[in-house]
Amino acid sequence: MADINHVVLVGRLVRDAELKYASSGVAITKFGLAVNRRRKQGDQWTDEANFFDVVVMGRMGEAIQRYLTKGKQVGIEGELRQSKWEQDGQPRSRVEVFANNVQLLGSPGEQRSGAASEASARGSGSSEAGRAGIDDDFEDDVPF
Repeated sequence: MADINHVVLVGRLVRDAELKYASSGVAITKFGLAVNRRRKQGDQWTDEANFFDVVVMGRMGEAIQRYLTKGKQVGIEGELRQSKWEQDGQPRSRVEVFANNVQLLGSPGEQRSGAASEASARGSGSSEAGRAGIDDDFEDDVPF
């Protein structure tokens, strides 16, 4: 069986994307992505964020960099890559998502950040899931 390294994430940018150029002239766009996870602890639902560093190489990153602003929802498809180096005699490493495909999601003018705006969107029923007819408060206690 062949090895598989495939990542699909949907989340929101935690900062504006940064565009830099390598000495060879290749565009390198980097940004941070927060992916929220909701889980039940006892009787309470808790939200937990996971943060990922994303890298987009070449023309695609150069073309979409101006649209990748803080709070924007995006879908990422790519692979994990690990960088290793030594600093002050200590081995260091970092895992980044190298995106092959980036999809801009949400409404063109939509930007949302912070728990207060998320709670207000959920409470007013105007969240994307609510518009799609999906109940955000669905419980895992399904009888079958």
